[in-house]
Amino acid sequence: MNPVRSLLQVFGSRKMAALLFLGFSSGLPLLLIGNTLKAWMTLEKVDLAAIGWFSLASLPYSLKFLWSPFLDRFTLPFLGRRRGWLILMQLALTVAIAFMAFQQPKQALQLLAINAIVIAFFSATQDIAVDAYRTDILDKLEMGAGAAVFILGYRLALLFAGALALILADIMPWSSVYLLMSGTMLLGIFATLFAPEPAGISPPASLADAVILPFGEFFQRRGVISALLILVFITLYKLGDALLSNMTTPFLLQIGFTKTDIGAIQVGMGLIATIVGALAGGSILSKIGINRSLWLFGILQAVSNFAYLFLAYAGKNYQAMVIAINIEQFCGGLGTAAFVAFLMSLCNQKFSATQYALLSSLMAVSRDLLAAPGGAIAQSTGWPLFFLITILAAIPGLLLLPVFAPWNPQIADLPRPGLEEEEDVWGTK
Repeated sequence: MNPVRSLLQVFGSRKMAALLFLGFSSGLPLLLIGNTLKAWMTLEKVDLAAIGWFSLASLPYSLKFLWSPFLDRFTLPFLGRRRGWLILMQLALTVAIAFMAFQQPKQALQLLAINAIVIAFFSATQDIAVDAYRTDILDKLEMGAGAAVFILGYRLALLFAGALALILADIMPWSSVYLLMSGTMLLGIFATLFAPEPAGISPPASLADAVILPFGEFFQRRGVISALLILVFITLYKLGDALLSNMTTPFLLQIGFTKTDIGAIQVGMGLIATIVGALAGGSILSKIGINRSLWLFGILQAVSNFAYLFLAYAGKNYQAMVIAINIEQFCGGLGTAAFVAFLMSLCNQKFSATQYALLSSLMAVSRDLLAAPGGAIAQSTGWPLFFLITILAAIPGLLLLPVFAPWNPQIADLPRPGLEEEEDVWGTK
């Protein structure tokens, strides 16, 4: 078959269009309680250590596996097993994000934190549903493309919630910015109504089965030791990236860049670099396999943090800023494409909500818990040493790769359960 035609068939389907906008809906809340909120707090003169610890407001992303069995077991009486939960959470997020318009970071930090936690809970629940939907709807051949398209939509949301929000904050109150952001959740609602329903997969027979069977099946299939090492790897693989991302906005503001600079370059131009990285990662993954992609992209992801180390010494230098942001975001896009495909390959479709929630919750542990002391570390060490620490933090995850993701192309990537064996499309045999 013509490779161009084959590529168009994979990327041009209705499910890919739906995943693009569902990715947007999934990505929008993250920055609104993350870097964009931290920029607002920084400009309101909130303590730097408090800003760093504020990432704990995103704790529901790390704990979502606790309630994910409800989404595997119960189907709402509209739009099917996955889409019913999606539209309910999207409506709740629209309201919760609008409530952020009434917050005052300096005067009522606790109320701001509560609002952010509520958004994180609804967003994490939406992620449970959308991750399960993506896992259920994609065939093995489509995993790389599906991951790349979803990341594209996700990063477009970051453009709105990051670059556009910061630029708008220079010309209007933050309250108006958050009201506008809440309205963009309509894109996710329309995508849910448009999205095709996955083929019928029987849910667990009881809530107890929905809680117990996904974990038992995962450990039984992989073996206890191998499964535990995989879980540790998932927690550590993007730790260096998480530490860096947690503090880039305060860093850029402190060395003299404006909100518009950050919005246009870090989030705007960086978005393009991430999209290119994700699409390139999906394409390369289909040629060299998940295992080798994790190696190659993980190393590049770690090395890219040197760019911010150089920027810390260069200071307010626009050329150095552009180079640092593009290198780090491109390599981050590569790593994310491989990582998302890897997580999907581990899930059994019958329990995809619970298993993917568990795996992605561990990934969120790096972003929300292990990266939380980032502000305090930067405050005590200074920016250059902090960025060196972020590079060192990437090494433990890479050291686990030989255990379950060998480079040897004769060893096949982890098979995806719940699907019949197909012709190998990962290039590993």
